[in-house]
Amino acid sequence: MSAIIIGLLAVPLAGAAVLLLLTRPARLLRWYGPAVSGVTLVLALVLAGSFDYGRAARAQFEIDHAWIPGLDLRFHLGVDGVSLPLVVLTALLTFLCFLYLVRHRPEGGRSGALAFTLLVLEVGMIGTFLALDLLLFFVFFEIVLIPMYFVIAIWGGKERRGAAVKFILYTLLGSAVLLLGLLLIWAHTGTLDMVRLAGAHGAGIPRAAQILAFLAVGAGLAVKAPMWPLHTWLPAAHTEAPTVGSVLLAGVLLKMGTYGFVRIAIPVLPEGAAVLAPWLGAFAVVGIVYGSLACLAQRDLKRMIAYSSVGHMGFVLLGLATLTPVGMNAALFGNIAHGLITGLLFFVAGAIKERYGTSEMSRLGGGMLARLPYLGSLLTFACVASLGLPGLAGFWGEMLALLGAFHPAPGLSRPLFLVFMVVGGIGTVLTAAYFLLMLSRVTHGRPDEPVPRLGDVSPYELAAWTPLVVLTVALGLWPKALLAVTDPAVRAFLGAP
Repeated sequence: MSAIIIGLLAVPLAGAAVLLLLTRPARLLRWYGPAVSGVTLVLALVLAGSFDYGRAARAQFEIDHAWIPGLDLRFHLGVDGVSLPLVVLTALLTFLCFLYLVRHRPEGGRSGALAFTLLVLEVGMIGTFLALDLLLFFVFFEIVLIPMYFVIAIWGGKERRGAAVKFILYTLLGSAVLLLGLLLIWAHTGTLDMVRLAGAHGAGIPRAAQILAFLAVGAGLAVKAPMWPLHTWLPAAHTEAPTVGSVLLAGVLLKMGTYGFVRIAIPVLPEGAAVLAPWLGAFAVVGIVYGSLACLAQRDLKRMIAYSSVGHMGFVLLGLATLTPVGMNAALFGNIAHGLITGLLFFVAGAIKERYGTSEMSRLGGGMLARLPYLGSLLTFACVASLGLPGLAGFWGEMLALLGAFHPAPGLSRPLFLVFMVVGGIGTVLTAAYFLLMLSRVTHGRPDEPVPRLGDVSPYELAAWTPLVVLTVALGLWPKALLAVTDPAVRAFLGAP
């Protein structure tokens, strides 16, 4: 079954290579991306179906071969309860993006080049979640940056070049700091094997070195998360990126940073995590409130959704800062929920911009539920899910993060984390405020302009968005389906019973 792991990387990589070698008719090329990404999604679902959920804490389907023997670097891949949901989410969102592109040609043209770029991007994203060697993790982590840069710079909006440069500069700087932290871990342990390092729980790394390494690794990961105040590249990147770029940026790339905290920083450097967790929690709750207040000030729909990601990922970081199984599970659940809901939000925002010719809320004119009832209803559903309504997936990540802050890990200041919990709770109220204010402006009232072009939701759009709606409801009603997968691995990482 380890062949499935190789297939998850080989299929999109081979699909991208074929695009370099062959010139295909536009009609055939339109279905090429959905076909290749569809095969990858099937492999991800087979992986999920073959996974032994009774051993979710252990890496399965491992591939471990010498990569650079002189440096003891290994090509080590595998999947456990933490990485499996993210692999499936990545494959699903990539397939839905290609399905969306069947009837939505990119504004910059060059459909073949966009398909090539997205397939390379998929290789990097899936590889990041499969890697079990620190240097291999870093390589896949970096592979993602170049294709996303081109997605923004070539197929983005009017200010795409500046947004793309800002994205690449911030993330490359974060990666440089991350690499220093990983090398510091290697210097004290003599190994880059993530399974062995997590099982050692910091043995062999002095406390001072753990603090320094956690600071470096955490800073590098925080840029990608993004954590306040390292988030400033995000609004411009989301606003200027094409719809599929925004979906993958919010749905997957932001998760790579928080995944790194769960997989590397916290289990490998537990003493460093204990010292710096209060700072992580403080930055998290500032990000929650800052993101919400920034959303209230926005006039552009895509930019508002981008700032909402700063707040939502703040809840993920708050869960991580508690260093408890409840908080860590909250972070992992919040990752998946945010990927589904914000992916849907950016799909709908892109459709609105295509129909109205703008995403400025003041120019949309209101009355969308009267003009385009299906599109307006989907926007309403996505916003209600994002603000954390009970019964939908967004509720559980936020609620469990606040619960984790109520009972942080021993050694952390409970009064301080109670303050974090209260501030986070205020953030949930502000989240409801900006989403409801936006809906009152965009979806309600009487339309004062002619019905926009292109009409309501198309069958292709509905096919691309329905899985996100279904999964948002399913995980909201049955959170155990995800928590039962992540909890054993989380407890193993924390050394909890």
